[in-house]
Parts: sequence; structure tokens; C-alpha cells
Amino acid sequence: MELKIKEVAKLTGVTVRTLHYYDEIGLLHPSHITDVGYRLYDDEVLARLQQILFFKELEFPLSQIKEIMANPHFDTTDALLHHKALLIKKRDRLSNLIDLVNTTLEGEHEMNFDAFDMTEIEKCKEQYAEEAAKRWGDSDAYKESVAKTASYGKKEWNQVNELANEIMKAFADNMDKEPSDPVVQSLVKQWQDHITKNFYHCTNEILAGLGLMYIGDERFTKNIDTHKEGLAQFISDAIAVYCTE
Repeated sequence: MELKIKEVAKLTGVTVRTLHYYDEIGLLHPSHITDVGYRLYDDEVLARLQQILFFKELEFPLSQIKEIMANPHFDTTDALLHHKALLIKKRDRLSNLIDLVNTTLEGEHEMNFDAFDMTEIEKCKEQYAEEAAKRWGDSDAYKESVAKTASYGKKEWNQVNELANEIMKAFADNMDKEPSDPVVQSLVKQWQDHITKNFYHCTNEILAGLGLMYIGDERFTKNIDTHKEGLAQFISDAIAVYCTE
């Protein structure tokens, strides 16, 4: 099911003008535009819009939202867990403010400003931003990835993801071989070329770092292992061989 831009605006409370702006800056593109110029949004794009609104609710700037979501390793589940943690802190802060209002209405006039403190929330936001920067870095490769993917629409992302899944499936189908096997090593080369073509120039040094991250970060391990248990370790081992030859 696809909605026209006015229907999306009515559903989400995001104005048509804002949706146009999100498209202009590469943050949110329609799933496609009809021959007569209608902008249509499918469920996948609406899910991305929901993520954007979560970030905005937590007062992330648009530039930072775009950088985080443009990364090829952006994990929706991981992001939602961070959103949840921050929203709980915001809820707790509002509850404390309500309690302060109630005690004041009851005649207690103790000068207590703790409930207004935003330190903990800001700290969590900073940690999230720092984690993204630390994981993906403010490197030329990261900037290249943001620039390349800014123009991707649904069609482009589907093609990128389909090819990635094909390569992962091929890795999984060859787990009975040694990581050094020529067939497996050719798949590592395919994976490196896939990253270079669609995201950023993936040098052997960068690839080696990705291989370590696939097993060093449980979120990446879990995501890769959805294709087959132990796949993340297998790919990491294969990359290690590839990058040392």
C-alpha cells in the first residue's frame, strides 16, 4: 500500500513542506514518483520516517539523523533500543516535574530544581552520537558513504540489499570449506567490491576492521548470523586470510 504525500502528512502530522525538505536534503525519499508527479510513500519509507521522528523527539539535529541512518550498518533494532532508553529517561524526568508541581500546589515551596535537570538525558544522547562516530568514524570513507547513499531511493536500496543477501547466502553455502578456500576468498572479494561500489572505497585495511567488528560487536554478529549460525565468525576468518595475503 502506498500513500500520497498529503495522506502521509495527515497520518503523521509532518507537513507536506517538511516532507519535501526531507527529500531535498536526502533524508527521506518517496518510494517513487508517478508520471504525473505524485509522490508515493510505501511501508518501508514510512518505517524510516518513524525512525526519523523518534530521533527528532529526542532532539537530534537533522544532519546527525541523516549521518546515523545513512550508514550501511545502521541497525533498526539497535536504534529502537536506544530510543526506548532515552524516552524512558524523558518520561521519568516529566514524572519528577509533575511531582514537583503537585508538591508546590500542596503548599510546599522547597527550592528544588533537580527535576529540571537535563544532564542525564543529554549524556545518553551524547553517548549514542559518540558510539555512532566511534563505530563508523568521521572518516573520508564515512563521508563518501553518506554522499553516495543520499540519492538512493527504494529501488537502489532494494538492489543493494538483494546483492548483499546473495553474497551472505553464498558465504553460508560454503561454510563447509576452509576460510582460505579460493571459492570463499572470491566471495570476500565480491563483498569488498560490493561495499566499494555502493558505499565507500573499501581498502584492505578497512575490510580487516569490518571483519573484526563482525565478531566484536554482538549486534553485527547477531544480524549476520540470521543467515546461518556462525557465519559472522566464518566471514571474519575469511577476511583475515584475504587481508594478510
